[in-house]
Amino acid sequence: MSGKRVDDPVHALAEALRELKERTPHSYDTLASRLNVSRSALHRYCTGRAVPPDFQVIELLARQAEAQDREISELYRKWDLARESQPDIKDPAAQGREGPATTDEDEAAQSHEQEPYSQEPRADAPTGAAPTAPLLTAEEEQPLPAASPPVMEPWRRGPWISAGLAVAVLLTAVITWNVRGMVDAGEQRAAPPSAAASATARPGSGRKLFGPECGSQITMGQHDDCVVEVQELLVDHGAKVAVDGQFGPETLRRVTAFQVLAGLDADGLVGPRTKEALYTSDVTMTTWTPQRVTERIRQVFTEAPDLAVRIADCQSFLDPLHVLPNTDSSRNWGVFQISDARLRDLRGTPFDALDPEWNIEAAHRLWAQHKTFEDWPNCLAAARKATPQPHTATP
Repeated sequence: MSGKRVDDPVHALAEALRELKERTPHSYDTLASRLNVSRSALHRYCTGRAVPPDFQVIELLARQAEAQDREISELYRKWDLARESQPDIKDPAAQGREGPATTDEDEAAQSHEQEPYSQEPRADAPTGAAPTAPLLTAEEEQPLPAASPPVMEPWRRGPWISAGLAVAVLLTAVITWNVRGMVDAGEQRAAPPSAAASATARPGSGRKLFGPECGSQITMGQHDDCVVEVQELLVDHGAKVAVDGQFGPETLRRVTAFQVLAGLDADGLVGPRTKEALYTSDVTMTTWTPQRVTERIRQVFTEAPDLAVRIADCQSFLDPLHVLPNTDSSRNWGVFQISDARLRDLRGTPFDALDPEWNIEAAHRLWAQHKTFEDWPNCLAAARKATPQPHTATP
């Protein structure tokens, strides 16, 4: 990267990361081990020579510096700008053999460095499987254009047109008769308005998200009163999220978890269906405390209770509703951050994975296959070095 011009967004991100590093009492070596990356990788991130390919490293660094949710949201914005402004500035460890020449230290780091929290298939896993499409789809699909009707020869049009007119006349008569009957009986049963139509049909109803000021969708990076409304509604459903008006990573996680629990497409976008569910559904996001999660992990992982708790803490901060997106559009879910691929192996769903009992039992089944924690390689190294401490932070 020497001699390569780096634009301001990359400098701004690097400066923010250096500030976070200085707020911790740790050296680069100690801090890198706590972040599950190599020392050289952390140094590249803090000097602007590389942009982390995933936000998880930055979030974990922010937690080490005791940053609040608002600051983490601002870090996400800076990371996104840096990634977009310099797409070719990436971690050389993620570039593989085609990356630029590196130092001996970087080369050694590349052979050991792994992205935090990701769950890659094991080396002995079956190969040759066809790639799978992303598990989750966008919340609102655009309707396909209607197909054009077949063209009939002129000599066939006459009878069909006559028949069509006759049917139309008959239907009109029936509809008119039904409408008159409903009016006479005082029954005006209009069909319930669609979620999109309700945005204009509910003036003064107190449903702020359907007002024109909130638009059709509320998305990541937004910062306004509409986000405050979303956060307050999530809190009403039992979620633990700061009501600060900033749609950052934590709000994204809570929205995604709410969508899963409500049976919606978990795309992280607050569109019409999610707005409706936030106002009308009885979904509860009240879940286990970190203390209860810890107790249950120890009960299930009797063979290695301390290590299992530290790995879960590294993966999700012992938060049963923790959701983490990956760069390939897949997700990791729940206490042990079980990936979409592992969920398919376990015949589970994201809804299952957000149930702490199911998640812990499923994680133990994965452990039992080889009596190791190899499904969590990135947190395993950090967990072995960590000193067991009671988890007191709220999710």
